[in-house]
Amino acid sequence: MAVWTSRLLRLDFGAFEEIRAEPWATTSAVLIVFGASLFAGLGSWLWAVQSPDFPSLDKTQVLIRSFLLGSIIQTVVWFLWVYLVYQVLFRAYGLGADFVELVRTMGFAFAPVALSLFIVFAGFAVPIGMLAFAMALLLTNVAIQTATDAAVREATVANLAGFGAFLIVMGVFANIAEVGTFGGLAPGILFFSLDL
Repeated sequence: MAVWTSRLLRLDFGAFEEIRAEPWATTSAVLIVFGASLFAGLGSWLWAVQSPDFPSLDKTQVLIRSFLLGSIIQTVVWFLWVYLVYQVLFRAYGLGADFVELVRTMGFAFAPVALSLFIVFAGFAVPIGMLAFAMALLLTNVAIQTATDAAVREATVANLAGFGAFLIVMGVFANIAEVGTFGGLAPGILFFSLDL
């Protein structure tokens, strides 16, 4: 698992072929999604702990809602992203895809979300969070192409549909059970609700 992840972070996309073909990589892929989500939740909790601007913010609630519950919820909602990719490829483009192979490859491609740990640096929280998801989005595009033989355009359309739904659902969870006026049941940069 660590070897594949490090190869992908070096942009060695040949690792996706190996991941796609390895049945035991399914569990590893889901663990990577959950682990990256935990790192993101840890980042938002550490932000709350060290933030001097909001002394009344309940840090324990941020820990529970962002780190613990948010990480679990994000992992479950991530499956929606994969499922929508699968459906768009099949229904819109008639491409045969193996859902489990998509889970494997897209799970490993989600690893950069772990960089959301660094949203603890308040002044850079938004750029870091956006960069982490941008990297994951780009890697999932390659993962989809590898797992399905989809062309770039087809993979991109399917990926944007799945990712868009993922963001919308996570945005809804960020507004459920808010801690103060900041965010609710979501980790990392998605923890922060944008009530203006």
